Amino acid sequence: RELSSMGVKELCLVAQDTTRWGQDIYGEYSLDKLLEALCTDKDCNFEWIRLLYCYPDKITDSLIAVMKKYDSIAKYIDMPIQHINDDVLLRMNRHGTRETIVSSVNRLRNAMPDITLRTTVITGFPGETAAEFDELLKFVKETKFDRLGAFPYSREENTPAYSMPKQIAKKTRESRAERIMEAQSAVHAEKNDALLGKTVKVLCEGYDKVAEIYYGRSEKDAPEIDSKIYFSARHRVKDGEFVNIEITEVSDYDLIGREV
Repeated sequence: RELSSMGVKELCLVAQDTTRWGQDIYGEYSLDKLLEALCTDKDCNFEWIRLLYCYPDKITDSLIAVMKKYDSIAKYIDMPIQHINDDVLLRMNRHGTRETIVSSVNRLRNAMPDITLRTTVITGFPGETAAEFDELLKFVKETKFDRLGAFPYSREENTPAYSMPKQIAKKTRESRAERIMEAQSAVHAEKNDALLGKTVKVLCEGYDKVAEIYYGRSEKDAPEIDSKIYFSARHRVKDGEFVNIEITEVSDYDLIGREV
C-alpha cells in the first residue's frame, strides 16, 4: 500500500522460492491468496505485478488461475529449472522432475498462451554425461523458453557438490553453456521477429542522451535481467510513464520502435 501510494507502477515479488510464500504462516502455499489480496485491495493500484523465482513443483492450478484472472498480474513467470534430466536434478537436490517441469510449462501456456516464461539452467554439474547434456539441449530447443540464461557449474567449497565424484572440466562446462545460449539465441531471434509491426505497451525507464532515444521494458521483460525496448516519441516521455510502441527493428536481444 505504501509503494502504491508513492506511485510505484510495477511490483516484483521475489524470494529464493517465491512459490513457498505462506507456508510458514498458514501451513500451505498461499502465493495465490497474496496475489488475490493485492489485486482486490482498493489501495493497491499496480500496473504490473511480476513473479520471479517460482519453482515448477510448487506452481499450483490455483496460482495459475489467479494469474490468468487479473490483468494487473504480468503474464510472466521466472521458473528456474536448472536441468531437465532426472538423475542430474536428483544430484542437484532439486525437488522437481522432468515430468513436473513439463507439466508446469504446459499448464501455464495452456491457461495463458501469451505468457512469457523465463528460466535458468546449469551445465557441467558433477557427473553430467554427454547424453544428459544433450537431453537438456534438446529440451531447450523444443520448449522455446522466451527468456533463458545458461551458466556453467561453479565449484564452490563447503557445498555438497564440491566433493562429488566425476567433476567436469571447466572448458567442458563453459562450452556446454555456450551451446545452450547459441540455441537460445535462435529461439529469441524467432520470437523477436514475430513482434515486428506489433504494438506493445512499454514502461519508460529513461532517456539516452548520447543516442537521443528513450528506453524501457514491456510486460515480457523484468527489470535488470531482460531485454530493453528503445523508442522515439512525439512528446516528452517521463520515467515511469506507459507508452504504446510499434516495433520496427530487432537489434540482437533488444527491440527498437516508435510511439503510436
